[in-house]
Amino acid sequence: MIARTLHAAFAVSTLLVGTHAAYAALPNGTQAPGFTTDASLGGKEFKYTLADALKKGPVVLYFYPAAFTKGCTIEAHDFADAIPQYKALGATVIGVSMDNIAKLDKFSVSDCRSKFPVAADPSGQITRSYDAKMPIMSMATRTSYVIAPNGKIAFSYSAMSPDDHVAKTLDAVRALKKS
Repeated sequence: MIARTLHAAFAVSTLLVGTHAAYAALPNGTQAPGFTTDASLGGKEFKYTLADALKKGPVVLYFYPAAFTKGCTIEAHDFADAIPQYKALGATVIGVSMDNIAKLDKFSVSDCRSKFPVAADPSGQITRSYDAKMPIMSMATRTSYVIAPNGKIAFSYSAMSPDDHVAKTLDAVRALKKS
């Protein structure tokens, strides 16, 4: 019964999100909301601050529904495989979900392959500030942003399929580097 209720709620949320899945709510040129939160890289916890990351170069900030789900595992593997390309372009990657940090300690090792950090947003404050929260459910939508070092959003993309997030954000980082 509970499983059916959760499945139905997820299906409704997916339908609601799908009505605007081709675009993210924060438009390009918008100042990215700053945040500091607990994150994990290779199972080691630390405080992640967006402002500090931007001092090093562009940041690819991606939101995903939940650690250890099929689509989120695919997306984490794709980002992990592409980390050398992001690094070559001077960019860093961080994933954010509404999972707790203990769950992300494990996810950062297994699915992110200790290649990039994932941040915990159990209250949903960061997720909401980026208009990346699913309606009804306490989960993030699958939304990716490229944030320029000046703190402005240079690119945004929302789609529940994990397939194009890496390719599109890599293209956006390349374009940002050329400008």
